[in-house]
Amino acid sequence: MRTFNYWLLSECHSVLSQERHFSASADATKNHEFSTFIRRRHTPNISNEMGDIHTKSELPPFELNPDISIYLYSTSAPCGDASMELCMAAQEDSTPWEIPSASEPGTELLDGRAHFSRLGVVRRKPARMDADPTRSKSCSDKLALRQVSSLLSYQTSLLVAPTANAYLAGLVLPEGEISRVGCERSFGELGRMKALNGVVWPREAGEGYGYRFRPFKVLSIPDSQFNELWAFGKDPITARTIESPSSGPAKKSKPSNVSAIWVRASSGAESVPVDNGTKILPSLRGSRTGLYETIINGVRQGSRASSPGPRGASALSRAKLWGLVRDVLLLPMVGLAVGKDNTVEGGNESPVGSGCLAAYEEGDGGFRKRILEASTYGELKKALIGVEGWIGARNDAIQDAKKVLKGWIPNSGDEGWGLNVLIDPKKRKRDEPQG
Repeated sequence: MRTFNYWLLSECHSVLSQERHFSASADATKNHEFSTFIRRRHTPNISNEMGDIHTKSELPPFELNPDISIYLYSTSAPCGDASMELCMAAQEDSTPWEIPSASEPGTELLDGRAHFSRLGVVRRKPARMDADPTRSKSCSDKLALRQVSSLLSYQTSLLVAPTANAYLAGLVLPEGEISRVGCERSFGELGRMKALNGVVWPREAGEGYGYRFRPFKVLSIPDSQFNELWAFGKDPITARTIESPSSGPAKKSKPSNVSAIWVRASSGAESVPVDNGTKILPSLRGSRTGLYETIINGVRQGSRASSPGPRGASALSRAKLWGLVRDVLLLPMVGLAVGKDNTVEGGNESPVGSGCLAAYEEGDGGFRKRILEASTYGELKKALIGVEGWIGARNDAIQDAKKVLKGWIPNSGDEGWGLNVLIDPKKRKRDEPQG
């Protein structure tokens, strides 16, 4: 999901950069479309008391093109509630464990795979019994929350509207990794989130916009196709165990601490500058590369996990994504008008211009100013708490969803750092003038 939001922020950056160039070019009188994935939010023209017609500015300024649908493919079932039946079936003894009495229920998260009789509750990850206790939520719980908050992160939601197709349309899994009972309980309309059916944030949101509970479909691919694509993938033990317990021992798979990241380049000729460690960027099935990284133990390949430093930070890290959205909001304002077909018309026809981020300057309660002035990550997250409109609606939707997800405990306390963590202290020391 961070990969998707990184790409979406890069696409916004690209569109704004192209608009800036377009407004100053000789072709500024022509209509132009800068992206096949996102577009300006089309808003009707309004007139003031003097009869002057101009385009009304709206926040967020962008939205996904309506012909786009988003699907997530995974080789394994989401950890947590959606896979509890699979975990039970894989045990030699699937008898539910007895639940110990808790003097203060709700103060700690359940173990990742423990207590099979407790279903429909929030679980932690890592789920292994020998893993250190954390407040990180399982994939099932994070996906369930995204059914309300959309796939847009906090930073991306400042720029892109929560349209219906900003939500996950479907989760694609191998046949042997699907428990229909578990998925319906975890994600379905009649499952643990059924109390949110029909609720909309904000209440005045139209049919195409706004935050609401939007369950996704759970789709499957045949195990035979999965085995061809992923010869060294996890053996689909679950389906075989359920159907034929005597089918023999399962193939052992060893998990890896290495992650490969690839992000498509943005639509513009110039992509967001990223240190990929090489001057030559490969293409994947004809698509240009915007970002590719190899992550080992949480840091970029070539950096020490014990002391990674700024160069070890992935482009998908919280600090780098914060820096990216800040770069987008710092782009110069361009006065452009949006046509009925969502193409951009050149010239300064609009005094405010819905083709720019000027809406963050007028009538927005100083949102942009608060975001740019945040000195710590904690201040960034709290900058827009209590505000009205789309941004406030997102926070309300998330809080209501967490109340429905039983056992959700905030994962806070690691937010006192600023963007200075991306400054290499060794380089800064070399650049300082010698006395």
